[in-house]
Amino acid sequence: MKNGRILVVEDEGKISEIVKAYLEKERFQVTVAETGEKALSALKQGFDLIILDLMLPDMEGEDICETIREDSDVPIIMLTAKSEEEDRIKGLGIGADDYVVKPFSPRELVARVKALLRRSKGTKDIISFNNSDLVIDAKRFEVRKKGETVVLTPTEFKLLQCIADHPGQVFSRLQLVNVILGYDFEGYDRTIDAHIKNIRHKVEDNQKSPFYVKTVYGIGYKFAGSPDED
Repeated sequence: MKNGRILVVEDEGKISEIVKAYLEKERFQVTVAETGEKALSALKQGFDLIILDLMLPDMEGEDICETIREDSDVPIIMLTAKSEEEDRIKGLGIGADDYVVKPFSPRELVARVKALLRRSKGTKDIISFNNSDLVIDAKRFEVRKKGETVVLTPTEFKLLQCIADHPGQVFSRLQLVNVILGYDFEGYDRTIDAHIKNIRHKVEDNQKSPFYVKTVYGIGYKFAGSPDED
């Protein structure tokens, strides 16, 4: 039995072969695309996760990510030689769920794939706030704002669910990194800021004066919604 379908978008043959071998060893079904054009064409096959190199011969990986996010919340791990912090923040800001810098450990990459797929499945709880103004349906992996469905990436969903499960509790950025990403991100807690910005764009009526996701200056974030009675 296969664990899931993964699309690896990578133009370096040696790297794609190694990634494919390690993933197939863990019983994933892997498709490799060497160019952005082939990747976009392959998307119609349907995948559970995408590993996306940012430096491709025909187009930028960021452009591919933005195209995917126009109509899909499939988990995306960016795989790239770009190691600057601003590059990571940009990647996460356009909808990536994780960021792996070359050179990398294939075993670590597989671990991140598994962790991201686990997070994307969610739980069976449904929680609502402020007379159903905001509803988080983990069973369907769905968020509704004023009755309308909003699309969050798996990491955005997990982050919102985490703080919404504990209204009023203040979470530091490092706490949220550990909870959401499941491993030490070596102090790179600004990733949380990028995800919070995306969440606010999708669930807040006024991003400049957020109602649900509050900033606690010098510490982190907290969820300020009022849970509805069961």
